[in-house]
Amino acid sequence: MKDSKKYFHPETIRKISRLELRSRYLVEGLLSGMHRSPFFGQSIEFRQHRDYVQGDDLRHVDWKVWARQDRFYVKQFEADTNLNCHLLVDCSNSMAYGVGTFDKFEYAATLACCLAYLVNRQKDNVGCTLFDSTLGNGVECKNRSSQLEAIAALFDRPSPDSKTSLSSVLNVFSNRSLQRGLVVLISDFFDQVDEVQKGLQLLRQQGHDVLLIHLLDRDEVDFPFDRPTHFEGMETPDQLRCHPQAYRDSYLEAMNDFRQELRRASSATACDYELCTTDMAFNTVLSRLIHRRKGQAGR
Repeated sequence: MKDSKKYFHPETIRKISRLELRSRYLVEGLLSGMHRSPFFGQSIEFRQHRDYVQGDDLRHVDWKVWARQDRFYVKQFEADTNLNCHLLVDCSNSMAYGVGTFDKFEYAATLACCLAYLVNRQKDNVGCTLFDSTLGNGVECKNRSSQLEAIAALFDRPSPDSKTSLSSVLNVFSNRSLQRGLVVLISDFFDQVDEVQKGLQLLRQQGHDVLLIHLLDRDEVDFPFDRPTHFEGMETPDQLRCHPQAYRDSYLEAMNDFRQELRRASSATACDYELCTTDMAFNTVLSRLIHRRKGQAGR
């Protein structure tokens, strides 16, 4: 069994401690936070006027409008709210691949724990669910002192198993009665891209802000094999013994096409897309994706 504490690297936590993860879109919540809500409340961002009715707080009357029109209008502002962040982490067979310090599943688990730390630290709600061909074990989206430990414990499990089926997973997830918020998908996305796009569209139709973290091993990006090699499918029974150099150009072209298709599917559904590999420092990945989203927050 894995030690869940391994997913919280002190040096990484120190480097990311000043980052803030925000939603690009309107969110729903209960607490006062730094995210815009579709509900009216008290914040500094003006939304609109409405007619004054008896009992309204006189502090919200727009006296400048009254001076011009001799009518009472009340200012309404955009409410601030807490973020609900749902982490969906792939635990299918292909996520077990890795030749460096981390296999893809271990890297995804650590990245998810880092994101959970950021969300929890800024007093927002965070939850996490594992998936392969179906939704698996999960931790409900909350903000509490034990939340990080509960999420880390999800990854204290046997090796990844089964195939990836994002279309069915996202369909089930989207049908749950969830407050809209930020959904972070961490996966190698080895599935039919058109089916993935259908699942993303369902999440966006429900008002979720969606971030795809496309996680690959460096071998999968560069295909560095130069000696006769026996390849085995991790989610299929296929096997191939060959000299890799004969297939390298075709493989790299296919992998590049796959990544571009996934990026286009993300763009078509107004989802954010971030590619990373398991040899990248966690703080580098998090800093890059958060700063990229920072200018888009609240749009």
